[in-house]
Amino acid sequence: MIKYILPVAIALFSVNVMAETPEEKGFRIAKAAEASNDGFGDNTADMTMTLKNRAGQSSVRKIHSKVLEVKGDGDKSLSLFDTPADVKGTSMLTFSHGLKTDDQWLYLPALKRVKRISSRNKSGPFMGSEFAFEDLGSQEIEKYKYKYLREEACGKGWKCHVIERTPAYKYSGYTRMMSWIDTNAYRLVKVDFYDRKNAKMKTLVSTGFKQYLGKYWRPNLMSMQNHLTGKSTTLQWSNYKFRTGLSHRDFNKNALAR
Repeated sequence: MIKYILPVAIALFSVNVMAETPEEKGFRIAKAAEASNDGFGDNTADMTMTLKNRAGQSSVRKIHSKVLEVKGDGDKSLSLFDTPADVKGTSMLTFSHGLKTDDQWLYLPALKRVKRISSRNKSGPFMGSEFAFEDLGSQEIEKYKYKYLREEACGKGWKCHVIERTPAYKYSGYTRMMSWIDTNAYRLVKVDFYDRKNAKMKTLVSTGFKQYLGKYWRPNLMSMQNHLTGKSTTLQWSNYKFRTGLSHRDFNKNALAR
């Protein structure tokens, strides 16, 4: 009997997939992308942030990053600025959530105090970069509504799902994002961000992906271009380490100043 049941089951599955709405298919792919990153535990990495203005002048910052996976909630992340001297000691702590507003705190050594980032200010730029505060948390699936648009080539022989994401949370600086997710390993290779006037504001391109622990993909370069201002920010990642033993104690807002 098995040889007859199996083809029928496959046929029924195919019919169900074909009957999906664009919203259902977009959500399914987003869930698969989320699942592809489940179980990493924690990681640390070094980052070089390069800010470039319209005239091509640049400034460079060195940052150390820590991330802790949280079951049943969004990830926790901590960014620590090492150089240059004018930002040394600055730190940013983020507790990501679903539809609940992310908790974010910024420690500014010049003021010697921890500043909580208001939910109304999440669309503001992080430390003068082209990354907004709302870009820095983990992208929990509940934060968005999804719509599948098409499949197309996206470089290096890859094919990508193109999905429209619409923020479901309050005070976003974006009306929508167009996301390119590769069909093989669900790597997020490109995002177009549209501002509140629905103009294409920024484009994020991630390249140089490397696989860790036989499962988890991370880019070594993320480039954010602001089409409205001509400014850009690149993040060069290195020295990734996973499952280092980080715990919730390492992400304590009361310890930011230390």
